[in-house]
Amino acid sequence: MCMDISKIDNIIDKHNAEQSSLIQILLDIQSEHNWLPKQALDRVGERLDVPMSRIQHITTFYKAFSEVPKGRHQIHVCMGTACHVRGAQRVLDTISDAIGIKAGETDAELKFSLETVNCLGCCALGPVMVIDGEYHGNVAPAQSAEVLKNYE
Repeated sequence: MCMDISKIDNIIDKHNAEQSSLIQILLDIQSEHNWLPKQALDRVGERLDVPMSRIQHITTFYKAFSEVPKGRHQIHVCMGTACHVRGAQRVLDTISDAIGIKAGETDAELKFSLETVNCLGCCALGPVMVIDGEYHGNVAPAQSAEVLKNYE
């Protein structure tokens, strides 16, 4: 994959190429590309004089980072206890059937990525799903499939 290194350099420059800004730089790159391409990580390491082992330690430790392409729309389904007892598994199954991927996967068109999370901190609204940062609470399985149509 060939990418525009100047965009990566702009992000690095925005943070004055400071090693102390490594995590924020990675977050900004992730926001720009929906994932962290190897070429971008190499450039960050080169510009910040940070070993790749340190960068990979950070990108694999924090769940917010992905070293594989993600879809334009990120779907997170809460599987915490409160959501689970209120039908989160049925919501997850409905979404999975609707978009044709399982939790932890991204569709071939890079349209959707589906993830489960342990808790979203809004247990009273369970079951809860979040799409691109927008919370959908008390969602029934049939409603979850309808909500997805807004992201087509």
